[in-house]
Amino acid sequence: MDFGEISGGVRMRVCGYNKTTLLDYPEHVAATVFVGGCNFRCPFCQNSDLVLRPEVQPAIRETEILGFLEKRKGILTGVCLTGGEPTLAAGLGEFIRKVKEMGYLVKLDTNGYRPEILRGLLSAHLLDYIAMDVKNSMERYGETVGDASVDTGRIRESVHIIMESGISYEFRTTVVKELHGEKEITAIGREVEGADKYFLQSYRDSEGVMKAGFHACERNELERFAECVRPYVGGVWLRGVD
Repeated sequence: MDFGEISGGVRMRVCGYNKTTLLDYPEHVAATVFVGGCNFRCPFCQNSDLVLRPEVQPAIRETEILGFLEKRKGILTGVCLTGGEPTLAAGLGEFIRKVKEMGYLVKLDTNGYRPEILRGLLSAHLLDYIAMDVKNSMERYGETVGDASVDTGRIRESVHIIMESGISYEFRTTVVKELHGEKEITAIGREVEGADKYFLQSYRDSEGVMKAGFHACERNELERFAECVRPYVGGVWLRGVD
């Protein structure tokens, strides 16, 4: 397998890693690896430095991460790759292969805009779990990701690839009061119809947010949105709600 064919075009830059998490990989004790750079500019993103200025973030050597994982075998069971957007990174496939050879399960967080990378990673049996962000209804995708020219066909293709992959997966939406309502959430439900799991994640404001002025929805609003999606998917859950 030529791993260059299933990696992005920008040199992989790891900007940090969380040594232990019970949250990022469902049902596993995992480490989380943060890959710098992203092709979207979601104004509500909380990792603006990671997205906009990955070159000024600390660069973690691959050997450091692999060495840490080697020592944690038997304690950790999974590795979550997140960002930023990992599928942009050159060397992604080769890095995952090294992690898999240690016996770890691998979860990929993605915005779904590189369906060709997803297909290649899945064909090479390098992924065990995919979490894809479905940002909004197709009609409001450009507004939500900060790119009016976004090709929503690529989003739909990734949804299809993931649902047909045979591995564990989830779709999720970070719900922002200014961007999401019943109409948008219902439309998302139709886009992921037949999916096993869908999560409505509550927006949280922070100093690192890309653009100020956004607000979270109340729990009762999120519960109402969940009812909008429930007819289309196997299970709906709220995440990050107090």
